Amino acid sequence: MEQKEQYVSEIKAIRQMMEQSSRFLSLSGLSGILIGVYALIGAFVANYVINDKESILDTASLNSGIVSQLIVLAIIVLLVSIVTVIILTYRKTLRDGYKIWNKGTRLLVLNLAVPLVSGGILTSIFVAQGLYGTIAPALLVFYGLALVNAAKFTRQEIYYMGLCQIVTGIIAALLPGYALLLWAFGFGVIHIFYGTIMHFRYDHHAKTKKS
Repeated sequence: MEQKEQYVSEIKAIRQMMEQSSRFLSLSGLSGILIGVYALIGAFVANYVINDKESILDTASLNSGIVSQLIVLAIIVLLVSIVTVIILTYRKTLRDGYKIWNKGTRLLVLNLAVPLVSGGILTSIFVAQGLYGTIAPALLVFYGLALVNAAKFTRQEIYYMGLCQIVTGIIAALLPGYALLLWAFGFGVIHIFYGTIMHFRYDHHAKTKKS
């Protein structure tokens, strides 16, 4: 009986080692929450810049000056979000005792980068052509595709968050007058929702277990 339990324990240990080597499991749920908060703040500022209280974001009436301000705002939110993810994930990785850069990390970054870079290039082309109504839907859909594509190398929650982003992006394409509101929902509310789930499921649970 003891020998059987030892075999089971060894198999579990081997499985855990293989999982750690091929998947990045140290994503910080708190970083997801903060990204969502940043997105909501950015959406609030964007709404103030547009100053359109009736239709939230009537993309057809935007001029290049407002679009330039919104792009700068989006870049600021993106950079702050990236720095937050790097810092909190780095701290969590060290706390969990994992390696920062391994096979799982490389696969995660690669599978995230391809859809994100493609979406960024395509969105830039849309902006150059004055197709402002496609910005929010394109960003949401490509971001969702990136999450779905990378989910197999990290937590399963990322997959479902990606699906939600894709659906939100499609709805934003159907309802262009509510693009900013749906952008805030996708990058803000959905991030906060899944970030909270991951925080209490993995981050908080790990701290409780250690204490």
